[in-house]
Parts: sequence; C-alpha cells; structure tokens
Amino acid sequence: MLRQTLSQKMLQKLSPQQIQLMKLLQIPTATLEERIKEELETNPALEVGDTYQEVFDIPEDEKKEENQEEESYDYELDDYLTQYLEDDPGSYKTRDENYGEEEQDRSIPVPVEVSFHDNLLRQLGMVTFEREEEEIIAKQVIGSIDEDGYLRREPSAIVDDLMFSQSIEVKKEDVLRILKLIQRFDPPGVGARDLRECLMIQLEDKIQKNESDRNKTLALEILKNNFDEFIKKHYPKLKKSYSLSESELKDVIDEILKLNPKPASGLESEGKPNVQYIIPDFTITNKDGELELSLNSKNAPDLKISEHFAEMLLGYKENIKTNKASKTEKEAILFIKQKIDSAKWFIDAIKQRQDTLTKTMYAIMRFQYQYFLTGDERRLKPMILKDIADMTGLDISTVSRVANSKFLQTEFGTKRLKDFFSESIMTQDGQEVSTLEVKNILNEIISRENKKKPHSDEKLKELLQQRGYNIARRTVAKYRELLNVPVARLRKTL
Repeated sequence: MLRQTLSQKMLQKLSPQQIQLMKLLQIPTATLEERIKEELETNPALEVGDTYQEVFDIPEDEKKEENQEEESYDYELDDYLTQYLEDDPGSYKTRDENYGEEEQDRSIPVPVEVSFHDNLLRQLGMVTFEREEEEIIAKQVIGSIDEDGYLRREPSAIVDDLMFSQSIEVKKEDVLRILKLIQRFDPPGVGARDLRECLMIQLEDKIQKNESDRNKTLALEILKNNFDEFIKKHYPKLKKSYSLSESELKDVIDEILKLNPKPASGLESEGKPNVQYIIPDFTITNKDGELELSLNSKNAPDLKISEHFAEMLLGYKENIKTNKASKTEKEAILFIKQKIDSAKWFIDAIKQRQDTLTKTMYAIMRFQYQYFLTGDERRLKPMILKDIADMTGLDISTVSRVANSKFLQTEFGTKRLKDFFSESIMTQDGQEVSTLEVKNILNEIISRENKKKPHSDEKLKELLQQRGYNIARRTVAKYRELLNVPVARLRKTL
C-alpha cells in the first residue's frame, strides 16, 4: 500500500563559497600559492596586479534612461552590470597592518639536485649487456626501487610487470641476477630487499675495497647469523657467541652503526625533494616587550577582476541601451557574468581566509603571551581548540583547520602551530600544567640517563612524580612513544 506523509527535517547545506573557504583554510602558504595559480589559469576574469582606478564611471542621468519595455532578461543583466561597475571591482587588496614588507621575497627556494633514480640510470648507461632484454629488466628493477633505496617489490611481481607492460617473458632468476648487478651501484646498499641485506651489502663493499679488518668481518658475521640478537640488543648472547669482551663488541657494533639504513637519503627521489623548505604562515616579533603579529604576504596576494572583462561588460551595457545586443552577445555575457562571480567568490574567500588566520593566530598569541615573550616552554599553558574558539567566536572545526599544516616564525625558531595545543594535567600541588611541559621534562630525563642502564617506564614514572607530576606508568609509555623514544632495552648501549 502506498502512503503519503509529511515530515520536517533540519538540514545544513554548505554553499560552494563555504566549501571553498574551508579548503583554503586548511592549506599552508606554499600550497595556497599553487591554488591561486590554478584559479588564475582556469578563470580569465581573475588577475594578480597592483591597484588601478576604476575608469568606468556611469553618470546618474544615464541610469535614469533605462528602456521600460526591455524584457526581464535584459533588466537582470543590466542591473548586474550597473551594480558591478558601481562596486568598483577594479582592485582587491588584502593588505592591512599585518601585511609584509613590499620588498619581501616572493620566490620559493628550489633545491637543484640529481634525482636518485636518474643517478642509477646514469650508472646503468655505463653497463654493457649481452641481450637487450637484460637492460629492460634493469630499468624495470630501478623503477621499482622506492625513495629509501629499497626494492620492496617481489622479483616474481617484477616478472609479471615485464610480461604485462613490455610483453617480455623472463625468469625470476634473471631478475635476481640483474638485481645483484644493480646492488653494486652507488650508493652502497641500494636495491636491498630489507635492512639486513642493505647493511650486509655496505659491509661487503667496504671489505672488497681493501678496508677489511677483524671488526668489519665480525660485523658481517653478526648480520648474517645473529641479526635478531643484534636488533634486540641481546649483547650478552653476542659476547658469548663470539667470545668478545664488552669493549670489543662495542667496536664491532660501531662498525654497523656507521652504515646507512636508507641508502637513498643523500639524493633527491622522484617527485619528493630530499630538502623541504618550511614557509612560515605567521611571524611574531618582540618589539621592546610588546608582541607584534604579521601574516606572510603570500597569504594576502593582490587580486582583482580583469580590466578586459570589465570593458566587455561596459560595451554590452551600451548595446543593451541601444537594443543592439544579439543572442550571441547575451550568451557571451552570461559566460562573463559566471566568471566574474567566480572571481569575486574566490577573492572574498581569500579575504576571509586572511581575516580568520589573523584572528585565530592573534588569540593564540594572547593565550600563550608569556611563552612568546620568553621562549620558555614551561610557560606554555594548557590550550585546547575550544579555548581559541571561545576567544574568537569561531567554530572549533574552523580553528582546527587553521592550525592544520601552519607554521609560525618566532625568535626562538619556526614552530608548528598545532604543537601549541595540548591537554592539561594536575600537579601534586593542584596546579594545571600542559602535557607539553611533561613531555619536555620526560625527554630531558631520558637524555640524561645512563645509557648502559636506561630507565624503565616505572622508573620514569617515579622520577616524574618526584618533580610533582602525578601520572601513571601507561601514560609515561604513551608520552614516550609520542616522543619516538624506544623502550629501555632498545635504548641500552655498551
């Protein structure tokens, strides 16, 4: 049976402008520049440039001479044109007192390096192969090596790749033979399938270059036969297995520690520069005890509506008044209107982005004022997203988007904005302190410990409690993991 019912629902739908603003809030300065370039390429009505005066002034008497019999379609367009021309769209500048210096460098430094894979292909070009398919296999293997220098793709999978992409049928043994050849390329260790093989290749390379000695030979044996004991730091077992004293074992282990676990780390990988530059979104300076906040000028570019598009609109307005506008011209004006509206939306979104970033960062600066004055991390107050949302009147999700992937330049270094947000814990004397402070003290305790007898998590808990921080052992373990500090057994050294 079919029934008809009425129901009420409350739905919140975001407009395209709101969605665009949220996306712009999330991206950092470097990405914003690319986003603006993309918009400039797709929308001819948008331009970057200096201020210019609007030249299309419409006398008041002309505005009163509208043709009353003009169809509603033309009225809408004419109203739009008049409003557009009166609104002075010629220039939009987001500069204010927070804008950077005129002479600020707008270029992003780009490192010029030979890519890791290009380096391997150059070496491959100096190898003479007996068969053409061997060179094809070698190029396939090199292309399968990842950005760390490892071949994590199975040889059998490379065989399938060659069959489907090159229509070449090869055997797994052929791939392994070519792989052994590539593993002799620079940097040493390239093409290894795991850490053990990577370290062994490097040691074998040193031994073949007449750098052989007892320590390197023993180090190679340990990697071949006792790799698990080595990575788990079971040093007593290693001393017993090789009849070594503690000092002798230390010299052997040092040979392994000199090796590079990521052979490609010294070269740029394809599409992933080895050197990444951080462009701060904000700068805080201390002027005689007063903090000043400025926004990176790349966050506030000069945008305007194209003068050419404005002239086209004015020309069409004249045709409307004289009833000379053709159907083609009306279609063209709809296209122009759409592009100008899109440009206005984008310009407005950039302006809102600047205002939101400035408002949020100013609230953070006020909240953490003592830290920005002194640089003392013990002055960092517990701060959550809701604190800043309450101060600014913004939504918590908006504050979160602002804090995402943004950096702040201070006289104490460049800081990640989201690192200033932290929960609070209660000390034994009843004071609230930031978890960042606890993490810093925990890191300090670990850095000063005796590495031959590193502190267990239980001992770390006791040491923190002695300083007045009453936290549980599992919380210590959680903070230690967040600091990328391994457990006590793996921190032990000889």
